[in-house]
Amino acid sequence: MSDLSEEGGATLIVVIGPNPPDRLDKALAREVPEEAALSRSRLMKMIADGDVLKGGMPLLDPKAKVAEGDAFTLRLAPAEDYHARPEDIPLVILYEDDDLIVIDKPAGMVVHPAPGTPSGTLVNALLHHCGDTLSGIGGEKRPGIVHRIDKDTTGLLVVAKSDRAHHGLARQFETHSVNRHYIALVHGRPDAADPRLRGTRGVTFEAGGILRIATGLARHKTDRQRQAVVWDGAGRHAVTRARVVDSFGGDAAALVDCWLETGRTHQIRVHMAHAGHGLIGDQTYGGRRRLSPAAVGPLAAERGNGFPRQALHAATLGFVHPVTGEEMEFESPLPPDMEDLVECLRAAR
Repeated sequence: MSDLSEEGGATLIVVIGPNPPDRLDKALAREVPEEAALSRSRLMKMIADGDVLKGGMPLLDPKAKVAEGDAFTLRLAPAEDYHARPEDIPLVILYEDDDLIVIDKPAGMVVHPAPGTPSGTLVNALLHHCGDTLSGIGGEKRPGIVHRIDKDTTGLLVVAKSDRAHHGLARQFETHSVNRHYIALVHGRPDAADPRLRGTRGVTFEAGGILRIATGLARHKTDRQRQAVVWDGAGRHAVTRARVVDSFGGDAAALVDCWLETGRTHQIRVHMAHAGHGLIGDQTYGGRRRLSPAAVGPLAAERGNGFPRQALHAATLGFVHPVTGEEMEFESPLPPDMEDLVECLRAAR
């Protein structure tokens, strides 16, 4: 978990989980929450600068041995100036006060500027809408952003407008207390009676036919833009649960409610693909599966096989207001493209 010292400097407490990697830098890279935006190269620099401490003493060797339960304090540098420019981009705002804002993000919008997308992002829009009120911590200012969804995923995001809200929200994401449900359209129908699925490593079923997928996730060895399932303590621990809401064409496709115990990059997309039920429209993880016109009808097959993005929508977001303590929950209806595909699939039935 993270905390602020009374002098205003930010620190992050990292506790090493089971089966850690054999050296300090790798173990920290696995355990540090993604919301902290600390790359392994930056962690190595922090180690060299004496900003990683154990028992109050700096550890200067990135190859130092670690053990499960070890606790490390990371001293975070003050946020640097941020150079993204404000842009007058329309936003769908579900809620806003002095401390936070809840956005319903459209498909195609990147959350944070990057070398390939320096403008047109949610951050550019927020800088215009909120001005200088957005917060930024973690060494490089990332205004108000405490979590993300992929460019082509639609739905709900909460953004901090004050430092106290930023730290309070970040703590909730770190402790996995935020309620996040996603609606997905997937190939096939996850079924507890499926022996193939029951034999898939990391896949179990809980009461009520709830699918549970638990693996490590790490960057793909050859494609740095992708994530991959890993085992034996490598990568970041990731848990996804899912239940079938509706099915189409027998077992050709399903509407699935997914919820996150952890929040890793591409987590639902990777986990559902690992279970053999990749998302419709997902060109990165969905494989080459196609909807059969014989199973779902010609129109639904055409719409599904030509769906231009992963069919994934962040539909529910619940958290405790980090300043007032009020329990808050927001819902977003399916976007028109997913709703149209669902109606086509239902009509063919």
